[in-house]
Amino acid sequence: MGRSSKDKRDIYYRLAKEEGWRARSAFKLLQLDEEFNLFQGVSHAVDLCAAPGSWSQVLSRKLRGEDGKKSDAKIVAVDLQAMAPLPGVIQLQGDITKVSTAQEIIKHFEGQPSDLVVCDGAPDVTGLHDIDEYIQAQLLLAALNITSHVLKRGGTFVAKIFRGKDVTLLFSQLKVFFPLVTCAKPRSSRHSSIEAFVVCQNYDPPEGYIPNMCNPLLDHEYDVDFNQLEGPNRVIVPFLACGDLSAYDSDRTYPLQLEDGKQYVYTPPTQPPINPPYREACSLRKNNLLAREEQPTTGSTPSDLSPLREQGDGARCAGNASIRQEGGTTDEVVQGPSLGADAEAELAEVAEGGGQACGGLVEMMENVRNISL
Repeated sequence: MGRSSKDKRDIYYRLAKEEGWRARSAFKLLQLDEEFNLFQGVSHAVDLCAAPGSWSQVLSRKLRGEDGKKSDAKIVAVDLQAMAPLPGVIQLQGDITKVSTAQEIIKHFEGQPSDLVVCDGAPDVTGLHDIDEYIQAQLLLAALNITSHVLKRGGTFVAKIFRGKDVTLLFSQLKVFFPLVTCAKPRSSRHSSIEAFVVCQNYDPPEGYIPNMCNPLLDHEYDVDFNQLEGPNRVIVPFLACGDLSAYDSDRTYPLQLEDGKQYVYTPPTQPPINPPYREACSLRKNNLLAREEQPTTGSTPSDLSPLREQGDGARCAGNASIRQEGGTTDEVVQGPSLGADAEAELAEVAEGGGQACGGLVEMMENVRNISL
């Protein structure tokens, strides 16, 4: 879809570029903050799966001001991919499933735990919803695992989820560590999307729990655990819509109201991704070079059929000549190019058979006419 049509479709996409956000997802965190006051009293924050950096931008502006120098708050952004620098944000290129990444975060905080951990990570969706929901749940549990290493007691954890039929099991796992778990849907998140966010408050791990990256956190047998989620074991999680009721509807299109009556002009993205894995595929598609199945050209004649078709054409010509001779006509037959002796013999045989067949057909039609008379 072209740039102009995308600009017309999504008001939050256009607003993000006008206000300098790297992605429209910045509005999701801002609207979550409106509802839950996420940044109140926060001096240490971690952004997991941070690229391209819109949530890190929000943390930087809210905790350190526009220039990133307003306070001494510390922000660490972690992602597997490289990310363009942001003022006041320490960037780590690492794997959130590795204990070394958690150690690096604590090192930058000078041994202090974090007050807030946010994660807007999601897998590349396949379109198969059950698979997408499962992979997203595993990503969230990986984020929760590293969060248990770096978050202080009483801290807050915010992460993206895909709401599906098994989401209650995920909420039950989160409730082990957070007494207050809320599922929230910002208004900037499209209604057609199964995306939502869990806001987990007052971090309180079980007594004696020791974070350990070596073993999968909360590993479970699905059938056993799910069947036990009945009666008092089943968790009902409160669900809230975040953002002012007068905010833009993310599924509608609005004219962008600019200051001083300015006309909207396309604005390029604030910070494009650095070396995205899909760049090569986009370039191939743009130049119409993507691999595709070769289709035979319409009207073309395969070379191996040409002799047979030529032979058939010759037979039809010879057959027509025989019919004309039997009918006593004086029509001239245009002779084709001379063929070899063997080919002429084959054509004569075919022509004789064709002439006999046509002669028999003429005789049968004569008999039918005589009977009708």
